[in-house]
Amino acid sequence: MTKSHHPTQKEASDSFVMKAMSRGSEAMESLTVRISRSTHAALRALAEETDASMPEVLDKAIEIYRRQRFLAGLNADFAALRKNKAAWEEELAERKLWDAALTDGLED
Repeated sequence: MTKSHHPTQKEASDSFVMKAMSRGSEAMESLTVRISRSTHAALRALAEETDASMPEVLDKAIEIYRRQRFLAGLNADFAALRKNKAAWEEELAERKLWDAALTDGLED
């Protein structure tokens, strides 16, 4: 006899359910995640406003957020680099070398 496993509340809330969604002729694998009612309402409103599906709106929103996080990290890295005078001077010198290399061998 095997014991059945009853998920804890955390396991249940962290679970992902795989299911198939069809868009036109292509099948798209998707995962279900839990979101708040207010987030769902905002997502639905954006989808209706833009005449897009909720997954499309969510995909775009996550991509925008991912890019914002990347650029924020990049800005923080450059801010830290600027604080180190020797490292910043080295960066500027390297940029000058690359700028010169961009036109190397090209005719005007």
